[in-house]
Amino acid sequence: MKVIFYVIALFVIYSCKDQSPTNVFTPAAASNETSFDIQHPISNDTVLHHKNFKSSYVNNRNLDIWLPKGYPLTDVTYKVLYLHDGQHVFNDYKNTRTTSWELDVIMDSLTNNNSIAPSIVIAIANNPKKRLNEYMPQQPKELTQTAFARDELKKQTGFNSLYSDNYLKFITSEVIPFVRANFQVSDEPKDNVVMGNGYGGLISLFAISEYPRIFGNAGCFNTTWEVPILGEAYINSLEETIPISKNHRIYFNYSHINTNSTYVNFQNRVDQMFIIKGYTSQNYQSVTSVTTIINESYPTQDVIPALLYLLN
Repeated sequence: MKVIFYVIALFVIYSCKDQSPTNVFTPAAASNETSFDIQHPISNDTVLHHKNFKSSYVNNRNLDIWLPKGYPLTDVTYKVLYLHDGQHVFNDYKNTRTTSWELDVIMDSLTNNNSIAPSIVIAIANNPKKRLNEYMPQQPKELTQTAFARDELKKQTGFNSLYSDNYLKFITSEVIPFVRANFQVSDEPKDNVVMGNGYGGLISLFAISEYPRIFGNAGCFNTTWEVPILGEAYINSLEETIPISKNHRIYFNYSHINTNSTYVNFQNRVDQMFIIKGYTSQNYQSVTSVTTIINESYPTQDVIPALLYLLN
């Protein structure tokens, strides 16, 4: 009986762990001090800018934090939406290359109408030179470390390695502790959402798969299924890494201009994998939009249904 109990205990402990990668050497997380002077409560929704947020895992970068009007409400723990490509998220960002998600405008409207639960938004800027390397999943691990993969990465990106494991460590070990230490937010997985577009959608799925006890929900727009170098290997590996359906919610959205047979086949395969894992319409949505834009920005009308689904 003792042997059986020991085996069961090991199984429970292992199954509850995050599926996060392990390294021989893990640097200490960088510490970031805040000088935010937040009026309590704030009279209008506000975007706070944290320039050059320090990291031991990736290059330093900017964080933008959106707070709703009235923050902080008494006895309310806010949900948190973490977005990639953060320099394209808010309307006040002066970006001459693309439009933004205008998420500050959208969140303000949804919040004022009580259409979503009280939430804040953390927009994490990308590193333009390393965007693919940081957003492309290191999965399956053995394939990403081959000489062929490293040579091809060097040719295509100028860097011979992927940094998505470290990028997720940056978020989970540095950004999230900073947010929880400085803002009135929930640490429940169901209240922590990760979302992105294109490769940002890909890394969002990777994030919820690697850290299912941190992120409960994920929004993936125009997910880049045709992963360079890895080909279909990443999709093939999803059967083993999709988080259990309990307490998780996934939202896929892709543009109708992405509906070539290859993309649709990939998305259908992924949809089927989630169904096999026990996901239903209650916690899984895969929809087609009418947008004609595919880049780091995303049209307002497609973001709203995702927010209603993920922030309630």
